[in-house]
Amino acid sequence: MAKRKIIKIDEAKCNGCGLCIPNCREGAIKIIDGKARLIGDVLCDGLGACLGHCPQGAITMEEREAVAFDEAAVRAHAVQKKAPCECPGAKVMDFRKEKPSVAVKVCTHQESQLRQWPVQLRLVPAQAPYLNGSDLLICADCVPFACADFHAKFLRGKVILVACPKLDDPQVYKEKLNQIIAQNDFKSIVYARMEVPCCAGLVNVIKQVLADNGKTGIPFREEIISIQGG
Repeated sequence: MAKRKIIKIDEAKCNGCGLCIPNCREGAIKIIDGKARLIGDVLCDGLGACLGHCPQGAITMEEREAVAFDEAAVRAHAVQKKAPCECPGAKVMDFRKEKPSVAVKVCTHQESQLRQWPVQLRLVPAQAPYLNGSDLLICADCVPFACADFHAKFLRGKVILVACPKLDDPQVYKEKLNQIIAQNDFKSIVYARMEVPCCAGLVNVIKQVLADNGKTGIPFREEIISIQGG
């Protein structure tokens, strides 16, 4: 075996968020026991496309003895995979048998608790007048679909920023949150997320931005919603 560049994953830093997986075209990374792991040297091309997508900085490049990268092995591996993405957050599940159809009472109209627009984190300007002095809700975008009483339980009385830490660039979110938190004072911050690992990546981003701006005194808590809404 010859020496070549190949990724190295620091398991102590990895939190299993899975953000690296969609960015590895070869499928060389898999979440095993809650940690990202390189499942075969032969599958890693050593180009490091996954490097910039780890919010924990757990993935680096090293030069060591390793078998050569093999495109044929990558194609064979792709055929064997049961799904295009093995991230736990993308696992296909069907709840219909667990929740049989029953007669539902007609509910009276409930007033929306939304207090501002836009809501997507990337679209909300840091100078938006509704931010300063508010209770801030940062929300993974799947949460309102899983949580039936989302408006009453989470959104009431809060300003909301919606984000998807799996599909968007965490660095972009970090930069935008840094602008928002630097220019505004908040009474409290809540991060409502799904139980899947990829949602967890934004927790440390929020904490780091608060620390960088000297605002760790702002009360912050994390709310985790199960896939079935619990």
